[in-house]
Amino acid sequence: MTARPDTLDPADYESAKRMVQSEDPAVRRKVAEHPKTRPELLYFLAADAAAEVRRAIATNAGTPRQADLLLAKDREVMVRRAVAQKIARLLPELSADQATQIERLTVECLETLARDQASEVRGILAEALKDLPNAPHGLINRLARDVELSVCAPVLQHSQILTEEDLTDIILRGPVRGAMTAIASRQNVTASVADAIARSDDEAAVTTLLGNPSAQIREETLDRILDQAPQHEPWHSPLVRRPRLPARAVARLASFVADSLLKVLQDRDDLEPEAARGLVEAVRRRVGQAAGATTGLPQGPVDFGEAAAVAAGPEKPVERPSDKAARLNKEGKLTEKLIEGSMIEGDRGFVMAAFAELAQIPLPVVDRIVATHAPRAVTALVWRAGLTMRFARQVQLRLAQIPPKTALNARDGTHYPMTDEEMRWQLEFFGVEAKA
Repeated sequence: MTARPDTLDPADYESAKRMVQSEDPAVRRKVAEHPKTRPELLYFLAADAAAEVRRAIATNAGTPRQADLLLAKDREVMVRRAVAQKIARLLPELSADQATQIERLTVECLETLARDQASEVRGILAEALKDLPNAPHGLINRLARDVELSVCAPVLQHSQILTEEDLTDIILRGPVRGAMTAIASRQNVTASVADAIARSDDEAAVTTLLGNPSAQIREETLDRILDQAPQHEPWHSPLVRRPRLPARAVARLASFVADSLLKVLQDRDDLEPEAARGLVEAVRRRVGQAAGATTGLPQGPVDFGEAAAVAAGPEKPVERPSDKAARLNKEGKLTEKLIEGSMIEGDRGFVMAAFAELAQIPLPVVDRIVATHAPRAVTALVWRAGLTMRFARQVQLRLAQIPPKTALNARDGTHYPMTDEEMRWQLEFFGVEAKA
């Protein structure tokens, strides 16, 4: 009795030949997916009428390249996707010698898949090739210029096959939205590529470039970015954190970034002496502007209850916070305990006036220091006022609204964590000169 095809062993060549003639696709698929099926049978089944059989051929590692090439042009996406997935698994396992000697049919198969109308097929290929050191340059270049971000982004960000000329040309031709950001994320972006990104007016890409510490950005390129930076808030944070900032860039940043980022600049310990001096001068000018020292900005003193006292008139005399602070100080009653009680009660105007009186600093400058929410600057203010580090911690939390996790703690329980010189330097940012 002749055995039914579905009971035959596909590992046996004669049995397999009978099975491929079966009208049942499930029987033919058994041959298509068996690892020991002979190449000629696999090639024969690559043209099978059933898509599930062709898909099995596409997944079989033993399928000859001639069959893979046929399947790479298959009418069914699932079949083409299976070929791409198989090649994606095989390529990373190739040795350097094998990769440089990929046979012609394999390259042709890869190029066919790179032109596939389904972006998911091209995306599978891009993911497989993005880290391959010896991938065909033409193939990588095609994928890098793909119209779908899911295809071009992996190659643009990771492939070392792309040359500086390739990347610059892609940028100049205006790639798909998001592709420029992928280029800006590359390891070791060259100066020429960085310059091309900076000229692109792509806000997201420039933001990523500035945040990439391995990107090489020339000083003239940085100047061009700084020219536009005041109108691009997302650039500010990565700019103030760029390594090796030139002195001119530091001074320019200090003129327009938010107070919280000004604090980041202030706390950097890697600035060159010239950059540090420029930063001090820039902050002094900014403080002067905030106090109404320059034209075109609001003039007059900062109101911490002072105006209300004047408005009350002679019939209802109300002592101004600054007068009260001066009087109490003269009487020897302007103590830490008194200021702490006022702070707890929410009398911000008097607390600020008390610091101005004790530290001998103009009230608008005291306000500016507190408004930075910078732990070091606020702590230096309390030190200048001659009060304890214990109280400085409370001032950081209550008056300056600094989060507990970032507030400075006392050294050894009672001492200031910074040296006197460091605290004087902090105050110099606000134009406060050392006491005589």
